[in-house]
Amino acid sequence: MNFIKNNLANAITLGNLFSGCIGAVHLILGDYQTTAICIILSLVLDFFDGFVARALKVNSNLGTQLDSLADMVSFGFIPGLVMFVSLLEINNTDLLHFVSYNTLLNDNGWIPYLGFFITLFSCLRLAIFNLDEEQKYYFKGLNTPSNTILIFGLFFAHKELGSFSFLFENEIYLLVLTAVSSWLLISPIKMIAMKFKSMKLEDNYPKLALLIGSILILIIFKSVGIPLVILYYILISLIFQKQLK
Repeated sequence: MNFIKNNLANAITLGNLFSGCIGAVHLILGDYQTTAICIILSLVLDFFDGFVARALKVNSNLGTQLDSLADMVSFGFIPGLVMFVSLLEINNTDLLHFVSYNTLLNDNGWIPYLGFFITLFSCLRLAIFNLDEEQKYYFKGLNTPSNTILIFGLFFAHKELGSFSFLFENEIYLLVLTAVSSWLLISPIKMIAMKFKSMKLEDNYPKLALLIGSILILIIFKSVGIPLVILYYILISLIFQKQLK
């Protein structure tokens, strides 16, 4: 019984990693709906592994390391892969042709690889977070799950709903989005975390503003509103910078 108790949270974390691996494969195969389901499942498991560890009082260094390693795939590799695929498609190049020797060296074949800068900076962000004891009641920089929701949300809305197509039809826009996303991950901007240091109403105005605004955005824009919620999250965090501590 103690074995199950001590390893339940870690098993949930590994479930996050497994879901991320499946999501990445289906993204390559062009099955974006399955990838979306896998990302949602990873988000749920990423929340519950920490919740279960705290509830059972089995927090450990192993769990901390596993959490970051799992997040690197689900919320680090996948958004980088999204950008890689998006930059690839602008040149109307399929994956098998792209990886051939001639394509890699000619016709700017190296440009799609720049999408993986999001993965590199996600790794850096996770390492910084693990060492930073300051980020208890707020995040410093955009957290990797939110960044994944932003990047994949825009991509999914483009592919499945025909929205944000202007972004995915212009190589420069995608490279700018890659650069902005990478910077946000390690930026000094304080971001709202849904952790309550105090139950006083005045101490939680940022969280209330985020919650109410996000609900309204989703009601108005439905699925298209998912990446818009992340943009709103960044905006509302900027507005309430001084209150985040």
